[in-house]
Amino acid sequence: MTNLIDLRSDTLTRPTPDMRTAMARAEVGDDVYGEDPTVRALEERVAGLFGHEDALFTPTGSMANVLAVRTLVGPGEEVLCESSAHIARAELGAHAAYTGLTMRTWSHPRGGVDLPAVERMFAPDMGPFFVRTKAVSVENTHNFAGGTVLTLADLDALHAFTTAQGVGLHVDGARIWNAHVATGTPLSAYGARAEVMAVCLSKGLGAPVGSLVVGSAEAMAESRVWRKRMGGGMRQVGILAAAGLHALDHHVERLAEDHEHARLLAEACGVDPEQVETNIVVLERSDAAELVEAASAEGIRISTVGPRTVRLVTHLGIDREDAQRAATVLAKLTS
Repeated sequence: MTNLIDLRSDTLTRPTPDMRTAMARAEVGDDVYGEDPTVRALEERVAGLFGHEDALFTPTGSMANVLAVRTLVGPGEEVLCESSAHIARAELGAHAAYTGLTMRTWSHPRGGVDLPAVERMFAPDMGPFFVRTKAVSVENTHNFAGGTVLTLADLDALHAFTTAQGVGLHVDGARIWNAHVATGTPLSAYGARAEVMAVCLSKGLGAPVGSLVVGSAEAMAESRVWRKRMGGGMRQVGILAAAGLHALDHHVERLAEDHEHARLLAEACGVDPEQVETNIVVLERSDAAELVEAASAEGIRISTVGPRTVRLVTHLGIDREDAQRAATVLAKLTS
């Protein structure tokens, strides 16, 4: 079907012609030796945007999260996170498999911070009897909660608690760019409230590959070793880093269009558009699988992310006309 509209994920974007040109012109070197100038330019730029000392380019967001959390939590220690967080639900147990940590969770209907729950769950060092909490992780925006944005007030309160307890705060910022555009919050403000972050280029920003770990110079040096250990050492990867630099120059502010399109789809599906903060719409449906199949027959691809949950995600590859046509189809199917 040539006029297919794919709303399954914002990872489905393809490099724009200008991005491909930037990739073709990239100056490259061997990144395992630290000699790719385009990679270093990307890492330095992203670290600066978030007000941290350094950053490390990785091929995937899952690897970036594993490396980031590993800088805070060792084998047999624990990280606390929300129950539907990406690190708990969608990374195939990589944190336990690679680094030997454990994980406990709180639940929040919109993926947010439940500080009283975190305070109750927190386990200090009690000797050789109990698992010790070494970090708390939050997701901004929160994927499975529908692209919800964490407020600075919540981040401030959580970071004050973790700092007082002497543990770290990790932010899974795969879609932090969406939070930045939706609220106007400077990226540096988000960075100031986390010891380590993971940020993604291949979702809303439209790059074909790539995420970065962001943190202290010492943490990034350790993460570089672990990246190689996990098979993530890359060579002339400036070709991909150039796509990320282009995305930062040209694809950040346009995320506002994706947010507008998501609200259009939400309204068509009977969801209050005021509850859609960024580019993800979640529908709770008893007929989730049937709705996905019916939409596909009409040329609209959407996906289930649970037995009763359907997700729609707008992105660089969906223009206004696409959003309006998808809204018309989905309004008919969900009425």
